[in-house]
Formats: sequence, structure tokens, C-alpha cells
Amino acid sequence: MTQRYEASPREVERMNTQELRADFLIENLFQAGEATFVYSHYDRMVVGGVVPTEAAIELANYDTLRSAYFLERREVGIINIGGTGTIEADGTTYTLERLSSLYLGKGTEKVSFQSSEASPAKFYLFSAPAHRQFPNTLYTKEQAAPVVLGSSQTSNHRTIFKYIHPEGIASCQVVMGLTVLEEGSVWNTMPAHTHDRRSEIYCYFDVSENQGVMHFMGQPQETRHLWVQNEQAIISPPWSIHAGAGTMNYAFIWAMAGENQDFTDMDFIELKRMK
Repeated sequence: MTQRYEASPREVERMNTQELRADFLIENLFQAGEATFVYSHYDRMVVGGVVPTEAAIELANYDTLRSAYFLERREVGIINIGGTGTIEADGTTYTLERLSSLYLGKGTEKVSFQSSEASPAKFYLFSAPAHRQFPNTLYTKEQAAPVVLGSSQTSNHRTIFKYIHPEGIASCQVVMGLTVLEEGSVWNTMPAHTHDRRSEIYCYFDVSENQGVMHFMGQPQETRHLWVQNEQAIISPPWSIHAGAGTMNYAFIWAMAGENQDFTDMDFIELKRMK
């Protein structure tokens, strides 16, 4: 588990491309046969990728957490973006097909991941501190209250699947889901916005080979950009916009933690104010 520290808007204004990528881009999240984790000091979020191949992978404890086990004081949302796999949590086995989600609550002690077919599962994990326990819950994408937004005229025709939120899977802090863009659409999260009360992490996936996504961040009047490839993640500070445009359609997982769980708690930025 590596660590990423907070940076203020003033610092980010002065960063070059390499410095921005080192602070905010997570490049090698999904490694075959491994579990990879990054601890962000923004709202103490932890993001991880677990790709079991021949053997099961256990959710290890890390010195960074200073806990008896990973979920002693935390909760975690998990979305599978690979082949079908299983997760065993305290003796109960859950089968996750592609784009299914599992929530594991505070106090879940023993967790292991396994792939069920030749094409390995790719489990994306997002964790935040938790103050109370909620039940472990499995959702398919069909259960995730899909909402269609945008249009082909504005190149952002997309479907949003909400998994962990107040009207879906209950949690302490975590709000999590994914967005799939339709063919011919490339813009996500437009109009851009900030939410000072929450931090967020985007994980881009289904980005075709030799394609990419331009992710925009920074303060509205002082934006920056990062080129993102398939299955890479971006840490988004509370004060930063977070929007992207791809060279073709793609999908991304959004996950938040912080002051509240109100999905609509956003401060939208008029496009003419962006610089």
C-alpha cells in the first residue's frame, strides 16, 4: 500500500505534468495475480485493484492502517470489471459477474478473492472509514437504478448505475457507482462541478487499445489536464473539477467519501467560467 498526500490549489497551480501524475494518477492498479492499494489522505480514501489468477488472494492488513484487520474501522465497495469471480467474506461466498458490486461493512474480518474462469476477475475496491456497521450486500448492475443522461448532440449520452447510495446499498460514507458512455459520446460529468464536502476517485475502464481519456482537474479558473489510459484511476480533491473527454466512448467508476452522501450536492460551474 503506497500513500498519496494532499496538495492545495496553490501547489497544484505550480506543478508540471510529471508532478501532477505522481500526485493524482494511479497507473498500475490492476496487476495479474496481485493486490495493489493506494492510501489517499483526501478523506482517508483507499483504492485498490485485485486480480486473482491461479490462486485466491486474501485481503491483507497493512501497517498504514494501524488496525487489527483491513475492515476493522473501514467499509469497502467493490465492483468487478473483469471476468466472473467470487469473494468470500467471513464464510459467505458472493459471485460477482462483470459490473456487479459488493459492499462489505465495518467488522468484516476475513476476505478473499478468486476468479471463476480463464479471463480473470478484476476487482476494483474503494474504502473509507466507517463509524457503524451495515450489512454486506451484493448488487447486479440491473439492480443499480440506471439513469440515462445527456444526448448525442452534446456528445455525453450516458447511463449512470448507482450502487452504494442512500436509496441503494446502505453505507456510512461510501457513495459508489459507474457510468457507461454510448457509442459516439465522449464527455463525462459535464457540466463540470466541485463538491467541497467530498473527495472522489475516478477509475477509467473499457478504454479501447490505442485510445485515451483527457481528464480535467484543478480549480475552475485554473484547470489542468492528465492523459489517462485504460484501467487507471484519478484522485480528485474536493476543490477540484473532475471531467473527461475520450478519443472514443468508455466507462468509469466514480466513488466518493466525505461530509455527506447526497449525490446532488454539487457546485456546478458554468462553461463560460472555465479557464
